Amino acid sequence: MSAPAPHPSSVELATRLGATSAVATVVANDTISPTLRSITLAHEDAVALAGEPGQDVMLYAGEHDGQIRRRRYSVRSVNTETKEFTLWIATTHDGPGANWAREAEVGSTIDVVGPRGKIPLDPLADWHLFVGGTVALGAFYRMAEAIEEPGRAIFIVEIPDPNDALTPNLPEGIGVTGIFVDRDGRAPSDPAGLMSGLAAFAFPPDTGHAYLFGEFSAVRAAKVALLDRGLSEEQISLKAFWRAGRGNADHGEPVKD
Repeated sequence: MSAPAPHPSSVELATRLGATSAVATVVANDTISPTLRSITLAHEDAVALAGEPGQDVMLYAGEHDGQIRRRRYSVRSVNTETKEFTLWIATTHDGPGANWAREAEVGSTIDVVGPRGKIPLDPLADWHLFVGGTVALGAFYRMAEAIEEPGRAIFIVEIPDPNDALTPNLPEGIGVTGIFVDRDGRAPSDPAGLMSGLAAFAFPPDTGHAYLFGEFSAVRAAKVALLDRGLSEEQISLKAFWRAGRGNADHGEPVKD
């Protein structure tokens, strides 16, 4: 039996973006923390779909009022031997992507377009600073695992639950600093937690690069703080995954107006 074909809109979108479209199969769906589920998808083109560390995929999340909904999720890891890739998806809110992640059964399928995103790991940086929320852990850890030895990874992550403090699997030659900040009831758009984490962190010597992924307002406040401390625009990569109080647009990204 032939493999199922992607939705025509997925094929058109992938062609326009120079990406790959496919119908991937769910092979695992596990709760890994109070906020995150780990979902593994399999397809012959898994490696092409997943792209490089820091990139993401677009999932077809159904239709609403005649509009196709897609949601974007960073790739946590890729298994080249089994042709699978894994996503870490937050499921503590009500939304088309989160609802799918909670309900996706092993053996079910979903349209995928990828890779997407243009924030690579800076190959010239001596240290890498990852700042954001729990939703960014998958992207942060895949990028950190790609750092060449010797190198250093620093994580400043705000978490709503202590059990969200998941850790990466990094080579022995990579120095690691992890600062997990308890949200303590603050709104996700309140940058106070990330600001306190940044205040507790002293820049290492040499050249660094910061990657700010997470809630729209919080990561923008973190960027201002890092600029004030002397990092240049070229040393900061920013990606807003979502915006508090507003659903993402149908293409999967937060509304920026």
